[in-house]
Amino acid sequence: MPRLRNLLVDTDQSWGGRRRASRARWLADTFPNLADMSVIDLGGRVDTWQHAPVRPAHVHVVNLEAPPADLPDWAEVDHGDACQLPDRIAARRYDLVFSNSVLEHVGGHERRERFAEAVHQLADRHWVQTPYRHFPIEPHWIAPGMQYLPVSARALLARRWPLAHTRPTTRDEAVREVLWTELVDYTQMRLLFPRSRILTERLAGLPKSLIGVAGATQGRA
Repeated sequence: MPRLRNLLVDTDQSWGGRRRASRARWLADTFPNLADMSVIDLGGRVDTWQHAPVRPAHVHVVNLEAPPADLPDWAEVDHGDACQLPDRIAARRYDLVFSNSVLEHVGGHERRERFAEAVHQLADRHWVQTPYRHFPIEPHWIAPGMQYLPVSARALLARRWPLAHTRPTTRDEAVREVLWTELVDYTQMRLLFPRSRILTERLAGLPKSLIGVAGATQGRA
């Protein structure tokens, strides 16, 4: 089953990897001056940009992981909470705020509101992507309809589902994992990003993820 998951989502050559590469090209098409921009990536990683088809002039990654030991000269990394940024970061301005598959993990509606406030404060342009709640496959566990189950059932599935990335060893750990993964829909995205264009990434005609975009000069719907 780990091999099947790799084929589906986890490697650059997988179906999911090809979708991520397509989304990176979409970002570059939407912001043609991306190579000249300073970008703050909320919740991401430097290696995302090392493999991107277009790399910004400067990337500032902020997440809860320990910073890597070696960084390229075009990148900086800070340990920080995107919903409660340190003043030294919150006071800065960037050309673009970027976030990929983070909004669903920040911890409830109130924290998502704070995340959105940070996005609006840091730049006039943004690209905030998150999986769509009503796509039939829950993307983190690759489990059909898992997002609609009661918490107890999701926790049980998280411990037993063969396509999970890593399986929690205890019930409490499983409950925490599923509670920290809360997919959102169009109504929630529109509330969080009322002046943004909400783009839809589709698979087989079905909405797969939502992308809140502001300040774009071009790009497809």
